[in-house]
Amino acid sequence: MLLTTGQAAEELGCAVTTFRRLVRAELLPGLSRRGVRVMAPLGMVQTLGARHSAPLDQLDVREIAVLRVDAAQRAHDPDRDWIGFAASLTPEDLLKALRGWWRCDAASVAAGEILPVTLAGYVVAVLTGLSRWEKNEHGRHAFPDAVLAGYITDLTRPTKHLTAPAAQDRAVADLLLGTRLASHSGGAIAYVAAGNAVN
Repeated sequence: MLLTTGQAAEELGCAVTTFRRLVRAELLPGLSRRGVRVMAPLGMVQTLGARHSAPLDQLDVREIAVLRVDAAQRAHDPDRDWIGFAASLTPEDLLKALRGWWRCDAASVAAGEILPVTLAGYVVAVLTGLSRWEKNEHGRHAFPDAVLAGYITDLTRPTKHLTAPAAQDRAVADLLLGTRLASHSGGAIAYVAAGNAVN
């Protein structure tokens, strides 16, 4: 059975624009088209709906920042070609697209040691190496030493690529990638309780 994007969003309990972000980010292989309509298999949508929440209680910090992004769009910045997430981006382009420039409390982001990246409420990438940051003239921060610990190319399975040199960073990426992580913020960066603070 195939669902329209509207039906898929209803099945997942989200806005149709939220589901379309996953489509635009190329995270859902198996989609088909009927004219201009994108159709999603019911089984795939049910798999996404059954995905577990991120096990934040297993982290060793009290709070982490979460970077909430949209599907990748062309950037007009000298240091990157893209902003946001797409499964088709190379790891190098993905890292540049995610490591800045964001309005945030940079010290709080660094204190959390990891930065899960969510798109439509799913963890699609994880950054580490956040101890150093820069601030631009617009009050936005970037993390020039950030490491792409891992990312997803297929959210339905999920298909994970663990790319960090350090085993600990790969392990935390493996723990979080593909899980659901709800966060609320007026901007790109949200802050959520983790570790002992979750219990």
